[in-house]
Amino acid sequence: MQKLIVLLLLFFSLPTFAAIDSYEFSSPQQEQAYQQLTQQLRCPQCQNNNIADSNATISTDMRAKVYELLQQGKSKQEVVDYMVQRYGNFVTYDPPLAPSTLLLWLIPAALLLIGILILFRRKPHLRHQPADPVLDQQRLNKILQRDDKEKK
Repeated sequence: MQKLIVLLLLFFSLPTFAAIDSYEFSSPQQEQAYQQLTQQLRCPQCQNNNIADSNATISTDMRAKVYELLQQGKSKQEVVDYMVQRYGNFVTYDPPLAPSTLLLWLIPAALLLIGILILFRRKPHLRHQPADPVLDQQRLNKILQRDDKEKK
């Protein structure tokens, strides 16, 4: 029983062995800038995780580079510009409107407008076809007569 408890404790303590970045900053403002940048930059491998929350190797490298650039006295914008230049616009959660991303911004709006136009064009068409009560009554009588013949 004791061996089982020890094994369970070891099993549940494995996450505590995960690597933790420990950097020394020259000022609290620099540490705050580091925290903000690592929350703001996206991991290229993990898709929707920021580099602060990702354990991917590339995120570790990116965090180290953010620290290095901040130690060199670079501003937050210079660090973001470096990461965008190196990894592309994907590393930011708010990509700029550029010719390469223009279609991504316009296609959903165009599809929505086309859908609305189709709905409005079909709706009046359906209204102009009123039901003919005489034809409906004749059709109902035929069905009832057929039903009566089948019962006999």
